[in-house]
Amino acid sequence: MKKKVTKEEVLKKIKELKVKFIRLRFTDILGIPKNVEIPIQQFEKALDNKIMFDGSSIQGFVRIEESDMYLKPDYNTFMVNPWEEDKEVGRITCDVFNPDGTPFAGCPRNNLKRIIRKLEETGFTANFGPEVEFFLFYRDENGNATTQTHDQAGYFDLLPIDLGEEARRDMVISLEKLGFEVEKAHHEVAPGQHEIDFKYCDPLTAADRIMTLKLTAKTIALKHNLHVTFMPKPIFGISGSGMHTHISLFKNEKNVFYDPKGKYQLSKEALYFIGGLLKHASGFAAITNPLVNSYKRLTPGYEAPVYIAWSERNRSPLIRIPAVRGESTRAELRNPDPSCNPYLAFAVILEAGLDGIKNQIDPGEPIGQNIYHLTEQERRRLGIKNLPANLKEALEELEKDEVIQSALTTHIFKNYIRAKKEEWDTYTMQVHQWELDRYLTIY
Repeated sequence: MKKKVTKEEVLKKIKELKVKFIRLRFTDILGIPKNVEIPIQQFEKALDNKIMFDGSSIQGFVRIEESDMYLKPDYNTFMVNPWEEDKEVGRITCDVFNPDGTPFAGCPRNNLKRIIRKLEETGFTANFGPEVEFFLFYRDENGNATTQTHDQAGYFDLLPIDLGEEARRDMVISLEKLGFEVEKAHHEVAPGQHEIDFKYCDPLTAADRIMTLKLTAKTIALKHNLHVTFMPKPIFGISGSGMHTHISLFKNEKNVFYDPKGKYQLSKEALYFIGGLLKHASGFAAITNPLVNSYKRLTPGYEAPVYIAWSERNRSPLIRIPAVRGESTRAELRNPDPSCNPYLAFAVILEAGLDGIKNQIDPGEPIGQNIYHLTEQERRRLGIKNLPANLKEALEELEKDEVIQSALTTHIFKNYIRAKKEEWDTYTMQVHQWELDRYLTIY
């Protein structure tokens, strides 16, 4: 069990570190980090949940006539950003509460806590291990982001080909100062693409760390005059960025997914959990792959999953089971991308897996072949379906999947759907460069 930090311990640490300002951080429905900075004299007031903000100004929160909201700090998340040590600035992650002291239904972090409690009521706990990919690009003379990559390196390359190595190393150093156990960091397949993986942890901590990793990477990149983007597919014709997520369940500190006598050395719970992920994959795609751009990544030929199937080692299906067994037995879900709101993504993933266990959903046999090489008829014969082809299809699937909807509060579901439909409608009305290049001189 993780030790709970007390209010007194936080105040003592602040005094020792001579912190003068605190950033109260929270996340909106779309996964965008927000914060308000207060002087240290106001911090004890914040720890007592007495800091108010205008929720009507935050995407998908509340209407203007019901705007007052409170920030409730999570004592366990207090830290000082390494790049701001000299400025004596600390930060703490908060949950959003209503004025009457009840958890706000539109807070993604509150929502994930609700699903974790549901998981624990079944006797399980979970570990999540995300692999976060991103691109490093040049900034122009005005400091604006470009899509010009700073190298031509590939998978696991190093200096002098990988010119992002120094920036990436500085990111890792900062993350370790923030308490991360970084397992590996390396150049990825595409030019300018990188990956940082941290050790598995409980879903709430993993989601918090993803938000911290994003802020850290962007901040350190700026110091190297570079720009980090977690956009899934910034450049046509090369691999996009994913956030493969490794999942395992535990009971009484034993890995529930491992069964040395089971088929594939997987327990029934593991197989049913996989079955739930497969059944609801189309339903949760709008959450794990939330952008119009997300579906430019989910295309054949770039190691991104397109087909709803599972395998033991094959990397072409949606779910892969890494070869390691014992306490490290896990399922790797390969479709999430780093633009997602991790609090919502982890909630729907858990809900889908729990539904699989509850209803004993059979995942079928694993697929050993490279699915990209199968014909449409062969895929149909094997019962392999496709993920949604675009955000519009994904939203339609979400609106049909009551199990995945139950992983979101009514407030989050309605506001998320509304925002994403507006995003899709705006996209479809735009005239894109591809259309100009293809049609302007011909017609």
